[in-house]
Order: sequence, then C-alpha cells, then structure tokens
Amino acid sequence: MKRFSFPKKKRLVSNEQFKAVLSRSRRSSNGLLILYMAENDCGYCRLGVSIGKSSGNAVVRNRLKRLLREAFRQNQHQIPAGFDYVLMISPRWSRKSNVEKNLKLPIFEQVEASLLALINSNIKD
Repeated sequence: MKRFSFPKKKRLVSNEQFKAVLSRSRRSSNGLLILYMAENDCGYCRLGVSIGKSSGNAVVRNRLKRLLREAFRQNQHQIPAGFDYVLMISPRWSRKSNVEKNLKLPIFEQVEASLLALINSNIKD
C-alpha cells in the first residue's frame, strides 16, 4: 500500500485562503458534507476544513476534522489536482446531532464515500 503524506503546502491555513475559495467556488453538498471547490495555480490540490461550534464540543469537532483530513489524505491520488477544497459538516447533521444528545459521529467510510461522491459530482459538472 502506497503511503501518502499531507504536508503543510497541501493545506489551506490562512483566513485569506479560505475566503478566496469561498468567494470563487463551486458548492455542492449531501447529507453529511458541504464541499467548496475552486481552481488554483499550484498544480496540486489543497484542503481546508471548517467545523462550526454547532457540531459539538472541541473533542467532537477535532474528531470530525481528523476524519475529513484522513479521508482526503488517503484518497488524494483520486482527487483532481489544481483545485482548492474547503470541507464543512452539513448544518442539518449538526442540528440533528445536537438535538439527539446521543451523538453518533460518522465513521471513516461514510466520510470517505461522501467526499469522493461530492468531488466526482463537481468534476462532471
């Protein structure tokens, strides 16, 4: 199995980078994730993750961020280069989980399938 890294150059880290993607992007969503996608001049893909406080406490938010980054890292060979991606958790999922108080986090396979489906649907458009 090939090992993939996720160096800092493949991350969106500054507020300006996030704003640039959000202002000039294509948006798509499904029941779990929201994906913003914008072209870049880097020649490789970069990822930014934004999880709001409505998703849960710090432990839950950090777990969700790790799941999203890992799904991206493991599938970066399937993800088209030359784009910046910003991932967010769907507000429907956040509100639903907060109401139930019996929070069930999505598993890695759900996040991975959702991410790949969103990227593939955006590329075909």
